[in-house]
Amino acid sequence: MALFASTTGELENSSPLTGGAYDFQRATTSLTQKLSSPKKVTLVRHGLSSWNKEGRVQGSSNQSVLSEAGVAQAERCRMALAEMHFDQCFSSPISRAKSTAEILWEKRDQPLVFLDSLKEAHLFFLEGMRNVDARKKYPKEFTMWREDPSNFCVDGVYPVRKLWETAREAWMEILFTPGENFLVVTHKSILRALICTALGLGPERFRAIDINNGGLSVFSFNKQGEAMLQSLNMTAHMYSDHIFHY
Repeated sequence: MALFASTTGELENSSPLTGGAYDFQRATTSLTQKLSSPKKVTLVRHGLSSWNKEGRVQGSSNQSVLSEAGVAQAERCRMALAEMHFDQCFSSPISRAKSTAEILWEKRDQPLVFLDSLKEAHLFFLEGMRNVDARKKYPKEFTMWREDPSNFCVDGVYPVRKLWETAREAWMEILFTPGENFLVVTHKSILRALICTALGLGPERFRAIDINNGGLSVFSFNKQGEAMLQSLNMTAHMYSDHIFHY
């Protein structure tokens, strides 16, 4: 519920002024059992990596590292969120996300928490290949990955469907952590899964959402564990000195 200070100094509901919702009970299917308090979660995609720059398939590989431009993007994220309070920061342990989180969380008191459930999708033999080469060498598999990702399968494993399972695990780990305001740093594919699972969308909607390097998305959860997507892929801080307050 949004509030603002009136001329009398009292807090009043600002929803009529901002168009914000009063509440969102039963808006979505609950992700969890009841929570101890409402939660706000800010999701951040890592900065530009070496393999992003080279047009390579990254997946779960740890060989793609944060580029010089990616470091600058992470710094912009840190400055844009400098006035925001977060109780905890969760990150993928994979290098490009870990490095981004370390920059974002610089000088904060709490230690970073690394979750395996925030790792990127494992894409087997495609990892490390340039997209143009993968398309030539594995045309059937690459086309399936690009055009029908939920049915992309390697040796009986469906990476995108598995991502939906790990996204639900990640949400449980995050939402049942003490505190009310969390920061999460991870990768595009798992971000898509986190967003879709929170909104009740299946893996067939995988490519319906896109997140830029350094893009921020914000969710609010009520005490019933229901999610409201408040912002998606905010990037104003990538092109200006914008400071976020929400």
